[in-house]
Amino acid sequence: MSDKKLGVLIHGAGRISTQYIKAFNNNPNTEIVAVSSRRIESCKQRVEEAGLKNVELYTDYEKALKQDNVDIVAICTPQHLHCENTISASEAKKHIVIEKPVAINLDELKAMRDAVRKANVKTIVGFVLRWNPLFETLKAMIADNAFGNIYFVEVDYQNYINSWWSGYEAVRKKETGVSASLVGGVHAIDALRWFAGRGRYKSAKPIEVFAYKGGFRMGKTEAYVKDAHRWRDGAKPLEYEAFEIGLVKFDNDILGKFSTNSECIMPYSFPIEIFGDRGSVKDNRIWSHKYPGQTGWVEIPTIMPESGDVRHHPFQAEVDHFVDCILNDKESHCNLEDAVLTHEIAFACLMCYETGEPIKLPLL
Repeated sequence: MSDKKLGVLIHGAGRISTQYIKAFNNNPNTEIVAVSSRRIESCKQRVEEAGLKNVELYTDYEKALKQDNVDIVAICTPQHLHCENTISASEAKKHIVIEKPVAINLDELKAMRDAVRKANVKTIVGFVLRWNPLFETLKAMIADNAFGNIYFVEVDYQNYINSWWSGYEAVRKKETGVSASLVGGVHAIDALRWFAGRGRYKSAKPIEVFAYKGGFRMGKTEAYVKDAHRWRDGAKPLEYEAFEIGLVKFDNDILGKFSTNSECIMPYSFPIEIFGDRGSVKDNRIWSHKYPGQTGWVEIPTIMPESGDVRHHPFQAEVDHFVDCILNDKESHCNLEDAVLTHEIAFACLMCYETGEPIKLPLL
């Protein structure tokens, strides 16, 4: 292994970039060599607050990709830019971190996948909850047969999304946000696939989807202010339904249910339920044949996926895993090929709303 560190370009200087900057800066095998964004002031802010030195700053992404010592690109831009950013990075032969959602329609998803395949570069998609401590514990227990043959999994994403998020203006629009499940609920969809996968590092393959959409928030200018627990008028409205619920059938005969609730009047929550013929899971509470003397739920003391604050999520573990994949020439379980299957579920929901019929997968 070479002693040379892998050079990292951070593209996009929003709040999610702060976590990738921190994680890559802490990894002993990488160094941040460039930051690019629409505004040079944003690049300077990220570099200065992280205490970085000798970092090139760009407002021209294509020029940044040509910097000789860039090996990895972390795409932290708004979701409707991820496709073109990924294709450009692929053509430049860079390994790529792609924040979720990776694409806003099936054509983009296919174009990205084809570009990465052609370039033969490594990718990882920002489903960072796969490295959440509760997720890691549950996956280890699934692999150890703690719940026997799993037959049903349910995961829900519950987070009132509004102008507190700097990216809200883009994601509230139908053209660029597309749907509640694509904006935030893909975390729940990906977790559904992850827990339905029977191996330690396996996710399940969906073969059929049926979904409903609903709620009352779409088009309204009255918004809930979470921190103040009050409502205000004059907000810019969502242009799509804020609630979705979907049923998924997987190729291993496990059934799944997910929901995305972006209008829930409550704190952020990410409930998880797993049912098998030898045990069950409710969040961090376990009932298992592995504990023959069990008289009550065994509660795992661990870090829960209970916050929408990006600082709460295990970006360091995600980045360390990706760097290890690059250095040892192996594919991540969370690469773009795998993420296509998660995103297809979100797009199948949209198709189901139009047809009223179950949607068969794959779509690509």
